[in-house]
Amino acid sequence: MSLPIGVLALQGDFREHLAALNAIGVEGRLVRTEKELDSIAGLIIPGGESTTIQKLATIFGLFEPLHKKIQNGLPVFGTCAGLIMLADRILDGIEGQIGFGGLDVTVRRNAFGHQSDSFEVDLEVEGIDGKVHAAFIRAPLITEVGTKAKTLATLSDGRIVAASQENLLGISFHPEVTGEHRIHELFVKMVKEA
Repeated sequence: MSLPIGVLALQGDFREHLAALNAIGVEGRLVRTEKELDSIAGLIIPGGESTTIQKLATIFGLFEPLHKKIQNGLPVFGTCAGLIMLADRILDGIEGQIGFGGLDVTVRRNAFGHQSDSFEVDLEVEGIDGKVHAAFIRAPLITEVGTKAKTLATLSDGRIVAASQENLLGISFHPEVTGEHRIHELFVKMVKEA
């Protein structure tokens, strides 16, 4: 790839995503400005607090430029809060909460409860051979997948925890904290194909 993959570094576990990219031999770059946004081939939106990411993206002048880049096909991978920021529809959001959008899904914030309700499970994820070890930490849930998107992974009870659409990938869990690099590799493949 001629350009590196960026990690939105406003809030959340962006350092862990940068480490995951380094572990698979891909140049990662922290993104906090519009100029940095213009220098990448794809972007990871990390887990954290979606309302804080929204506020900081606005303060840093990144909200509209990133929204436009997503609409224009920038490959983006969102984990946990990053999934919320990619979703076209957010349930249980605070008043005025919006994301960058682009992924034709509806998400429910904190669908699995509090931090103490966190759990880990092995999942089948479309496009990845073998089970993926997934950590769910105050995770959102995809309650509906629209006609433009497709489901990539569900829990054993059928609840949807991963979806994709063209150049967008959104997951409820945190592969970057369990040492699971295959989803980052899947995203890198998406970036190369874009």
